Amino acid sequence: MRHSPALATIALAIAAFLIAFLIVPVGAVIFTAFSDPHGGFTLAHFEAFSQISLMRESFANSLWVAGLTVMFATIIAVPLAYFTMRFQFRGAILIQTLGVLPLVMPAFVGAAAMQLLFGRSGSVNLLLKDAFGITLPLMEGLNGVIFVETLHYFPFILLNLSASLANIDSSLEEAAQNLGSSGWRLFRKIVFPLALPGYIAGASLVFIKVFDDLGTPLVLNVTNMLAPQAYLRVTSIGLEDPIGYVICVLLVIFSIAAMGGSWWFVKRRDYAVVSRGLAAPKRKLTPAQAVLAYGWIGALLLLVLSPHLGLLLMSLFKVWSFSVLPEQFTLAHYATVLTDAKSMIVNTFLYCGLAALLDVILGTAIAYIVLRTQLPGRQLLDHMVTIALAMPGLVLGIGYLRVFRGVELPFGLGAFTASWMIFVVAYAVRRLPYALRSCMAALSQVHPSLEEAAENLGAGKLRVIVRVVVPLMMGGILAGFVTSFITAAGEISETILLTSRESLAPMSYGIYLYMQSIAGRGPGAALGMIAIVLIAAGTYLSHRLVAAGGHR
Repeated sequence: MRHSPALATIALAIAAFLIAFLIVPVGAVIFTAFSDPHGGFTLAHFEAFSQISLMRESFANSLWVAGLTVMFATIIAVPLAYFTMRFQFRGAILIQTLGVLPLVMPAFVGAAAMQLLFGRSGSVNLLLKDAFGITLPLMEGLNGVIFVETLHYFPFILLNLSASLANIDSSLEEAAQNLGSSGWRLFRKIVFPLALPGYIAGASLVFIKVFDDLGTPLVLNVTNMLAPQAYLRVTSIGLEDPIGYVICVLLVIFSIAAMGGSWWFVKRRDYAVVSRGLAAPKRKLTPAQAVLAYGWIGALLLLVLSPHLGLLLMSLFKVWSFSVLPEQFTLAHYATVLTDAKSMIVNTFLYCGLAALLDVILGTAIAYIVLRTQLPGRQLLDHMVTIALAMPGLVLGIGYLRVFRGVELPFGLGAFTASWMIFVVAYAVRRLPYALRSCMAALSQVHPSLEEAAENLGAGKLRVIVRVVVPLMMGGILAGFVTSFITAAGEISETILLTSRESLAPMSYGIYLYMQSIAGRGPGAALGMIAIVLIAAGTYLSHRLVAAGGHR
């Protein structure tokens, strides 16, 4: 059996859901950007956009920040990946783990902490001024955004490049070394070109994340970038302002271009090797080289983990002003958020839990339809879900507000855009690609002969799916659930736009709200630490589930 009326009905229902909550909202944003008041096609809004100096400046700044962040992230990630993958290091796994730790904390959460550490009157500049009489403008204006985003997003390059380095056939490096190549020449001519697909994938992800990011510029009070301008125009002028939609179209174009560009760059050359061969042997460092390498990596990890340390200190300080470290400590900020923001914590578990549950249900169904049936057009489901990966949260949030304004829920539950359900749907749609990939990977490891054997013993198709397929996929399903949950818990772009009243807000909105005032930074940091612990625990659980699934 490769398709049935029941599966075809499920496929149509999923397609209707994706069209209603992904295609239509994004299409409405694009349509509005290109339409005049009578619904006709026009480019006048783009012309108006180009005539506003603030918009031109914001566009240039967004490209500048995204480009420089990719460059600085490369400077951090490439040596770290190369040294830990090609040289003998004690604690290499610990170094790699600490290197990806920034991803468990949303970038905007650590931005305020970075100001206290690296700002004009921060700890680092106070030490530099006392010692050398100088200060560094690390957190001023666009520099601050670049600095924070670099430390947060470089793990995307580190992870992808490390995976590519691990897959290079060691015989190619050994052949190059036998021909006299070594050191920088070996890396430049052989190693890095072969690992280029991993680097390009990571660099494109960094560009997309930074170009679309809304939370970090807002927390640092940098508004002359595209994403903050779209948010400010929609919230101050209203949903009818066409410039906000023009900005959304630009965000979509550059996100898709970055993904498509990375795919094109990798496809234009053949990076495949005939045989993976043995893993490249790790070379030994001389004592002097080891001291330099450990010193450099230690300093780098201290810098990378500084947002976490800063946030922890912020959550505990009572007085911290014009001093290197806090002068008095307190747990009052935790008591404050556990009293005042308890509903935000509960809301986060509710919204993210339901969204993750919806994701794995849809992901399991789509994976089964794509991999186990011959339904016509089944690949379209996969393609539609992939679109969500390139959609900025800001664009989807604005699309929801435009399409669903005035839509009332049944049974007197009020407007959809003013209910908690919109968070569940919005989080689920943007995180569905993560859950789908986990479910497809899990299902691809289940041989169809197991299902055929169960059917030969008399089990119906539904029973085979429930009793055989789903249990065998459970490791991937749980990993997809956790991945969706933890990424939704750190979402800020959609959250800011969709929060209609404070009683409905999740933790990410609470952190943003607290960080808007000096007095609120302590409680905001305490709430941020709770979010980090939650996300870190989920990440650890996800890794354990994936590992368990791999041994199944």
